[in-house]
Amino acid sequence: MSESEAEQVRILSRHTIRPSPPPPAAAVAAKSRIRQIHLNQWDLHLLSNNYIQKGLLFPPPIPDQNLLIPLLLSSFSQALNLFYPFAGRLSTTRHPTYSISIHANDAGAEFIHSSAPHLTSSDFTSSLFIPPAVRSLFPLDNLVNHDGHTFPLLAAQANILADGSLFLACSLNHAVADGASFWHFINTWSALTRSGGASIGDAGPPVIQHWFHPSTPPPIGLPFRNEAEFIVRDPLPATRECFFHFSGGAVARLKDKANREMGVTRISSLQALLAHMWRATTRARGLKPDIETTYVVIVGHRHRVTPPLPKTYMGNTAIGVPATARAGELAENGLGWAALQLNKVVAFATEENAIRWLENWAKRPQMMKIKKLHGTCLLTGSSPRFDVFGNDFGWGRPAEVRSGSGSKLDGKVTVYEGKEGGGSMALEVCLSAAALNALVVDEEFMEAVGLATG
Repeated sequence: MSESEAEQVRILSRHTIRPSPPPPAAAVAAKSRIRQIHLNQWDLHLLSNNYIQKGLLFPPPIPDQNLLIPLLLSSFSQALNLFYPFAGRLSTTRHPTYSISIHANDAGAEFIHSSAPHLTSSDFTSSLFIPPAVRSLFPLDNLVNHDGHTFPLLAAQANILADGSLFLACSLNHAVADGASFWHFINTWSALTRSGGASIGDAGPPVIQHWFHPSTPPPIGLPFRNEAEFIVRDPLPATRECFFHFSGGAVARLKDKANREMGVTRISSLQALLAHMWRATTRARGLKPDIETTYVVIVGHRHRVTPPLPKTYMGNTAIGVPATARAGELAENGLGWAALQLNKVVAFATEENAIRWLENWAKRPQMMKIKKLHGTCLLTGSSPRFDVFGNDFGWGRPAEVRSGSGSKLDGKVTVYEGKEGGGSMALEVCLSAAALNALVVDEEFMEAVGLATG
């Protein structure tokens, strides 16, 4: 975020929000809360990465600010009563190496009320390109997850735009929870707001305790003396972003084409869409045929361990699996071949391989360094299964979703459910300006995007 953009966001109020005091009937349960929650290997390897940053755009009409902000403050506190670790801080224990855990001390999450007169809802919808100023609407910017020792683990910012729209932006420490937990919190918060505190939604409360495989019990010791030995704070490269919507029909056509080309049925809708992205990005970057390009897909493991972890599990469970090909192979072999490469590496994400990863990491801890991505790689996280557009706080469904500056690298592709439903999806694509300019005029790529809007 530039200084000029930051100056245009006017902070109207800041609040430290703690979990709501439970009713008398729940007092015993509150006393039994887990106050120290050890981080496992999936959590710890994200300490050098940025916070998760996602925001939802709600066009007018929304409640008057004098009603809106107290309403959101109250329900935010109620949601924290269920997700109480998000109101804590990270804590380091030395013995003699050190381990890191969540200290659920109710230090508080942050809620910010601001105005952003430099933006309107049309800035989110009138162009494929995302205005850089959108990044100025997110709290806890430019932090890495290790900073959760001193900064809040969670913050929300209610930005009132010039046309009366609301952009509700949240930042969550990624070492504490993943995208599934992020959207579980937002789903719960919206349900509490909409119902006046009467309902937490269909998912239920989160499962707080983080999971450990028996071969690597907690605490996981880190062989470091201070954060300088493993935390990277390199500046992010200059990039631009576009947001692409793909209709259910467009996605189905890509999936059908990929499977027909390879004579299989196992290529998924998402794998076909990402293969379409991979091939188009390779063209847009102008990579020579012999250049190797890698697509890293972040794969969740909740259902891949025994017994499976519940959908409401609060910690991280993801590992990146890389598919590699030469640019010439992607061009010559077609969509199906590229999709099958992604299908094969996702199939590699088994329980056996996950346990091996956890055991090796405990022996030789290494932080994920996505800042090392360069102009031949892509990285995709998130999931089209996350309930993004069902978040009705009481004034209607969101019109758009956008993310902040966190981990915005050349090659970062974030996938969302499509707002039209019916198998539709959306991709938020972050590339160098030159590559992104080439991508939006790539006829083969944009044909599928056109089906989403035409």
